[in-house]
Amino acid sequence: MRIIRFIKSLYLGTRVYYAVAILILLFLISYWVHLFFPIALIGIWLLLLIILFDCVTLYRTAEGITATRNLPEKFSNSDLNEVPLYIQNKYGFKIYYEIIDEIPIQFQKRDFLKSGSIESKDRVAINYTLRPVDRGVYNFGNLNIYVHSPLQIIKRRYTFNNGQTVKVYPSFIQMKKYAFLAIDNKLTQFGLKKIRRIGHTMEFEQIKDYVTGDDVRTINWKATAKRGSLMINQFQDEKSQPVYSIIDASRVMKMPFNGLTLLDYAINSTLAFSNIALKKNDKTGLITFSNSIQNHLAASNKKTHLNIILEILYAINTEFLDSDFGRLYAEVKRKITHRSLLLLYTNFEHISSLHRQLPYLKGLSKKHVLVVIFFENTELDTLIKKKAASTPEIYHKTIAQKMEYDKKLMVKELEKHGIQAVLTRPEDLSVNTINKYLEIKARGIL
Repeated sequence: MRIIRFIKSLYLGTRVYYAVAILILLFLISYWVHLFFPIALIGIWLLLLIILFDCVTLYRTAEGITATRNLPEKFSNSDLNEVPLYIQNKYGFKIYYEIIDEIPIQFQKRDFLKSGSIESKDRVAINYTLRPVDRGVYNFGNLNIYVHSPLQIIKRRYTFNNGQTVKVYPSFIQMKKYAFLAIDNKLTQFGLKKIRRIGHTMEFEQIKDYVTGDDVRTINWKATAKRGSLMINQFQDEKSQPVYSIIDASRVMKMPFNGLTLLDYAINSTLAFSNIALKKNDKTGLITFSNSIQNHLAASNKKTHLNIILEILYAINTEFLDSDFGRLYAEVKRKITHRSLLLLYTNFEHISSLHRQLPYLKGLSKKHVLVVIFFENTELDTLIKKKAASTPEIYHKTIAQKMEYDKKLMVKELEKHGIQAVLTRPEDLSVNTINKYLEIKARGIL
């Protein structure tokens, strides 16, 4: 068994192959120049001795290195996730290493290689990043590390961390980013608008220190004079308002952009938006549907509610069938009895598809504030901007322009019937959704 393990872990370095090539060349030359024959023989024995010496050097220590792959508890979908590796050199000499990590098959990456060197008794950290584009469980294979001595004649393979798994959740990195900006009053840095609230639906909460970005009109001058530093009045909403994210999980949401489906864009946006809404003390709920209602989470503002939303979003699984807006209308009418803000993530590629669903959308908007969020086809931008040089190209450009015009026409059609609409690029979905929510809050529409 030990011999088998030894053979499986032993690899020849590139220098061996170079040496063998030179020896073969010497033997060939020796047919004509006999002086080279004994030189070649000596070279063979010398090469074997060096290989033996290098084997002893690398294998006399049972555990020459230790290594770990410290996977996080979960990955964030569509974001760059760090995978840290740690290697400890236990040899009494400097080593050279090559790392081949067997990353999950979902990434379709077969050229993974990291290399470097570690001084004796030293420890190094190596980080690399992975960007998943699908939710679910990702399985890591072996962490293979090939070690050279300073001679770099042979390599010894070490194997660690076999069978690790990590779950890819909706983009909690994006969620945290927007939450931080909202708290720090830096929303405009990422395109989020600061919208002045209209009306008097605020009640006093507390006096706090002034920070950059706070409304100067809320300065408490009496407290400022007493404290010697700027103090402001902080207010909160008089009531929690129910807000529902409704995600269409039908085939219209299967279209990919930058490797991510429209469905996953909507899922990531729902998580980021729900976090902001909860911080605004609103109640958030969730509905997903296609040909049937898949999930219905009642609106709540409990502290644990965001974790429930995260787990539901993670588990969304769909066969991308046709959507049934009639069932959605019936579900909302039966179970959402209070006036609520409904954010509907869907997509319409043709105005005829909008007209088919318009009666149900009008029905939803009678009792609730309905916002229909759908997507620009960014793939058409190249065709529209490209100068047409032939008849087929003119034809394709005309069709692309017509499809772009239809999208804008859909917005007008929805607004004509009192339904608010957001037409957005997939990458701007979260920003535009949060902006619309803040606008509605500021205008006191709900």
